[in-house]
Amino acid sequence: MSQLPKIIWSKIDEAPALATYSLLPIVNAFTQAAGVSVVTSDISLAGRVLSAMGLAEDELSKLGEVVLEEDGNIIKLPNISASVGQLKDCIAELQGQGYDIPNFPENPANAEEEAIQAKYSTCLGSAVNPVLREGNSDRRAAKAVKKFAQNNPHKLRAFPENPKSYVAHMEGNGDFFSNEKSVTCDKDQKVTIALNGNTLTTIDAIASEILDGTFMSISALNAFYAKTIEDAKSNDVLWSLHLKATMMKISDPIMFGHAFQVFFKDVFAKHADTFAELKVQPNQGMSDLEKKIAGHANEAEILADFKAALDADSPKLAMVDSDKGTTNFNASNDVIIDASMPVVVREGGKQWDRNGDAVECVAVIPDSTYAMFHAEMVADCVANGQYDVSTMGTMQNIGLMAQKAEEYGSHPTTFELAEAGTVTVTAEDGSVLMSFECEAGDIWRMSRTKDIPIRDWVRLTAERTRLEGVPAIFWLDENRAHDVEIKKKVDEYLKDHNTDGLDIQFMKVTDATRFTNARVREGKTTIAVTGNVLRDHLTDMYPILELGTSAKMLSIVPLIAGGGLYETGAGGSAPKHVDQFLAEGHLRWDSLGEFLALAESLRFIGQKHSDEKLAALTAGLDTANEGYLDNNKEPGRKCGQPDNKASHFFVAQYWADALANGDNAELAEKFAPVAQALKDNEAKIIEELLAVEGNPQDIGGYFHPNDELAEKAMRPSATLNAIINAI
Repeated sequence: MSQLPKIIWSKIDEAPALATYSLLPIVNAFTQAAGVSVVTSDISLAGRVLSAMGLAEDELSKLGEVVLEEDGNIIKLPNISASVGQLKDCIAELQGQGYDIPNFPENPANAEEEAIQAKYSTCLGSAVNPVLREGNSDRRAAKAVKKFAQNNPHKLRAFPENPKSYVAHMEGNGDFFSNEKSVTCDKDQKVTIALNGNTLTTIDAIASEILDGTFMSISALNAFYAKTIEDAKSNDVLWSLHLKATMMKISDPIMFGHAFQVFFKDVFAKHADTFAELKVQPNQGMSDLEKKIAGHANEAEILADFKAALDADSPKLAMVDSDKGTTNFNASNDVIIDASMPVVVREGGKQWDRNGDAVECVAVIPDSTYAMFHAEMVADCVANGQYDVSTMGTMQNIGLMAQKAEEYGSHPTTFELAEAGTVTVTAEDGSVLMSFECEAGDIWRMSRTKDIPIRDWVRLTAERTRLEGVPAIFWLDENRAHDVEIKKKVDEYLKDHNTDGLDIQFMKVTDATRFTNARVREGKTTIAVTGNVLRDHLTDMYPILELGTSAKMLSIVPLIAGGGLYETGAGGSAPKHVDQFLAEGHLRWDSLGEFLALAESLRFIGQKHSDEKLAALTAGLDTANEGYLDNNKEPGRKCGQPDNKASHFFVAQYWADALANGDNAELAEKFAPVAQALKDNEAKIIEELLAVEGNPQDIGGYFHPNDELAEKAMRPSATLNAIINAI
């Protein structure tokens, strides 16, 4: 048998990592029959921590080389974008398992601690995606998935009569949008960023690269927060903050910390000396504050003051977990905007208060750059009512994200300014490319967008628009400096493609949202062509409304070098899934994203390496995926219902059956007995899988499970294991 290129399956974190223990043995048993091996690569948070400390291979860097290969093929499951709190918890777990690694020094006291902090910091935030995304994003719903959603509509809650919910964002001067400046480099050169003549950093800019500089005024931000708090109080709506401290790992935790201090300004003022003594960091939220004050003489008084502030005339505060009393300010990455705002729309403009009641809210999103999109989404439902899942159309997205394009805040060019003055961006010849007058504490950042990804983005847009035959809208605003530079390139590169008969338009965010939503309500398809941040927001918002989850979207990254990266959907709910699994052995994670990604990954190999068995294997998986949807085999939410493990069994059964009845004689002969055994033993296998439901599970660790224990917990059916292992 000829050996085809391998598929690399990322070993990551939380619920999708647990699911892999059950699914991957099935996948390999089937794919190896067609000469395709599926191997794992550990890019989990724990794996990256151990690598940073020299105790494990640097698998992420190795994958960074794979995405530059012509045949590179990676299935990338959602990984933890770690906050400082998560990083510290992961380190503590690894230390408890016997790994000799140091603590994370939040406030380095010497050069050694600074070096340790620098190593660990490579594991924070969106550390994986910028390395692997050497291509632009093609996200859409598979036709079978969209059809299933329309025929089996999930629940969207109606907006109330005379709704009060809205999105608040900064307007005028002060935010990143309003302060942005942008230039295109004319040659390869060193570019220096300095504050009052003192160098902050130097970058190696390349010819035709777009450089954006901007800043968030902290005085304007705090004034904005104060106003929204007063408005929420007077409008009698819940106050909630929506940021993305994972992707924007420097800027957004700072903005979170300011919101925390403004909301509880009297408490922070009263206990300022104690907080300074204990090195309390508002950027890390209430959970970190509680740890810092634990055992202090003023602990009870401080906690009482926070409670009193919530009980007083402050607006009601949105909760992360009402049952546990966990507020919006627990940790900076508890509320991730691209996951949280779709819930606001889905729930009829509501979030949960501390009593667990759904209450209308003001969603506070400081930077208008992408807040304008969310404001339009809420305003559309306020004006026109909730969407109808059974008839709504679909949004497809072509996202500019290759080579770290527009990864706002997840790069080393974001600074919290130590003093007031002038920030300059200076070319190699000494000429000033951009300058900004800032105050102490302002957040200044540079973003970079390279030319080759823009060319590829335009190519992909032209190809997909031709294939789909629907309007494609570039979400570019003539009033935004970055978008002006991007559009110059798009206008030029569109000339390289045949656009006759194609409907390609340019619109600012508000107009593009309205255009797309009007078509969605008419049941039509629209392609949104966006930068990376809006890609992130749109490809959660619309799928969650259309399909119930963004995990059901095809997320394909055609790599510039010729390979493919296949992402399997959002993992925002993964921690809750793990908690349930550890408590009662029930994993409700839906692996549909993995099933779909595997089919596309196999199809990609087939497009480059013609092989009859591979074609049959891929067609069989397509049939299995349709059967999975048509027969409603997604995991149940409650303990005692068939869960993720059972869903893998059914896909295996449908896949084997499709191969047994397929056109390839060799695979038909091989899988006919497998299909029969899976059918004959279905009742017994389901009984064995359900037998563990209701029992606590020990997998040896949250961030770094014991493989043997985790596999035992996720493969509890001896009957199923025997059938799969014998293939």
